[in-house]
Amino acid sequence: MKPGKEFRSRFLSKNPILSYLPESDKYLFSLEKPKYKFNIIGAGLMGLEHMRLTLIEGRGTIHGVFDPNPRSIAVANEAYSRLSDGGSLYAYDSLEEACNDPAVDGLFICTPNYTHIDVLREAVKAEKHILLEKPMATTIRDAHEICRLAQSYRAVLQIGLQYRYKAICVEAIHEALERKSIGAIKTVSILEHRIPFLDKVNQWNKFSRYSGGTLVEKCCHYFDLLNLFAQSKPAEVFASGSMAVNFRDFEYEREKSDILDNAFVIVTYENSVRARFDLCMFAPMFYEELILCGDEGRLRATESEDFMPGPRVKSHLEILCGENKPARITTPSYPQHVQETGHNGASFFEHIRFIDNIEGKPTDTATAEEGFWSIVVGVAAEESVRTGNVVRIAELLQREGVSP
Repeated sequence: MKPGKEFRSRFLSKNPILSYLPESDKYLFSLEKPKYKFNIIGAGLMGLEHMRLTLIEGRGTIHGVFDPNPRSIAVANEAYSRLSDGGSLYAYDSLEEACNDPAVDGLFICTPNYTHIDVLREAVKAEKHILLEKPMATTIRDAHEICRLAQSYRAVLQIGLQYRYKAICVEAIHEALERKSIGAIKTVSILEHRIPFLDKVNQWNKFSRYSGGTLVEKCCHYFDLLNLFAQSKPAEVFASGSMAVNFRDFEYEREKSDILDNAFVIVTYENSVRARFDLCMFAPMFYEELILCGDEGRLRATESEDFMPGPRVKSHLEILCGENKPARITTPSYPQHVQETGHNGASFFEHIRFIDNIEGKPTDTATAEEGFWSIVVGVAAEESVRTGNVVRIAELLQREGVSP
């Protein structure tokens, strides 16, 4: 039977309570058989999230995994067995084997930041569909090389900048860029207050030479949003930051951690839009705030998780336009089971877009060029913190030998 327009849910369809139904009797709860097989390159926290979401999304499945850490392989197999009713993953002995397996349609690259460029150089040889985790690179030159690779790449090369799919961001993009609810945007402000970086294998995220620095590693998501709302390219970046609380005494293999745990970043765009980013990574919560000010109104959106008991609103969006237009106060969110899939549901919709891209459907996923500019702002901000100077983007790109 061809599915109609009745309400359907991938999550309800996978509920064990419905396991008594023969496949021939499933209509509302029928699922497409997976059409695509993917390999995971790097089976850490993000690799496991991509595995889970691929199986939930349903149009694809996970075939195998490559990771040099045996424990990561074991944990991935345990997780896959739970999620796929007892299945097992093929464990590859080499990156080349994982990338070139003819049984596989695509790759999720979830390795540490500093390895992305080398992994991608190997992966593109197989011309498979690729979802490359953020940040796409740790340097401007590597990000520029990825842009060049993407221009001639015949398959999908999607960058994992999925914050644009958070419910508050989807609504803010719709209101500000599509409905023009606040008129022409003049200033953009984003704030993130959160707990410190989590542990990683070999603790690579505690060192700027591996991560690209906090303002590249963590904040490329936010710089992507700043660039998106500004609708322009960055011209100048000025930043101030420090290592005030986190990992000040942390050492790994006799190397001291050197990553920022707080910063203020100001970006001036070529079209004169001004943007600000405020980061604190020693707050006992997760709190994000977006404020857009236009010539006809102001939009403010927030999202929070403070670990406190009791019901409270976790998201909020307000549009105030004085006496000129109606004001609106809303609570953008996805159903709870979607929110819980990762990044408040954003990763789930990232996966839907990835498969849609493979199937040639129009999407709003981040391009390699957008990923490049998110890296440029992050690198410029790190340099500004180090030097105390305003970084002019044209001069920075010229020093890097990169043409925009």
